[in-house]
Amino acid sequence: MTDVKVSSSGRLLELLSLLQSRPRWTAEELAERLRVTPRTVRRDVTRLRDLGYPVEADPGPLGGYQLGSGGELPPLLLTDDEAVAVATGLRAAATGNLGGSEDAAVAALAKLEQMLPARLRERVQSLAGTTLLIGNANRGPNPGVSPDVLLTLAQGCRLPERLRFGYTDRSDNVTARRVEPFRLVSTNRRWYLVAYDLDRQAWRTFRVDRLRDPELTGHRFVRSEEPDAAGMVTEGIAVAGYEWQAEVLLLVEPDVAAESVSPLAGQLEPAEGGTLLRTGADDLDWIARYLASLPFGFEIIHPPQLRKEVRSLARRLLRVP
Repeated sequence: MTDVKVSSSGRLLELLSLLQSRPRWTAEELAERLRVTPRTVRRDVTRLRDLGYPVEADPGPLGGYQLGSGGELPPLLLTDDEAVAVATGLRAAATGNLGGSEDAAVAALAKLEQMLPARLRERVQSLAGTTLLIGNANRGPNPGVSPDVLLTLAQGCRLPERLRFGYTDRSDNVTARRVEPFRLVSTNRRWYLVAYDLDRQAWRTFRVDRLRDPELTGHRFVRSEEPDAAGMVTEGIAVAGYEWQAEVLLLVEPDVAAESVSPLAGQLEPAEGGTLLRTGADDLDWIARYLASLPFGFEIIHPPQLRKEVRSLARRLLRVP
């Protein structure tokens, strides 16, 4: 095999990325992946060692290369998807979502952005600047979302530029959407896009894992209003997206209720005699168990079926020895 003309620095980065991706490679395997000769691989390994990377080699015809442990390893290489994942996780920690790691996360995020290439740095900063992070209530599964999709949506929010995509609703109906994107919201183990739906002429929230093939249209726009993106998403999660919606009067003041009720579990409003809780679920038993877990009294306003579920739960608990 003859060497393919690639810049030596670019080839070194690709070689290092391969060595990081699995424990061991033979010279022939690396040569095939890099499209060079085994002799060039051996030269590049020597250059990596000169740069401080502890590349270990097993001698003989069946020998191979691997990155050794210990020593002073220069900064790790990250793929685009890995960089987005790390930056998103660090931003969650920096905003306090992981607790006790804020200062370290801010410092690590600054270092990460400095080492990213300009193209990827701009996209990651777009994601950071257009994302709201809200505490996790763990009320649902964790569907996978492509980093490329997140970055496309984030760019639409930042520029701002209209988007088009296919969307699958809860009934599995697929529709084509044209929107003016506003914010990404990460919460409850899911991602949401808050955007103005041009065809329906209304603000909507879209679960990102239900989007298909989002594209920037090239059509810039000027926002006429900016809604409460976090409020729209939390209301949909806590109330509107479920078969059952409930209204319950909590017999405490709003500031006391807020200490125990997550925004993702329900919406709180001041009310005569206490605090009004609006919440929802696909199963009334879930609401009954949630209310029973609260450290204060309550009165059920709606629906009447919830009173029956609470009484049934109370009887079951009274039978526990």
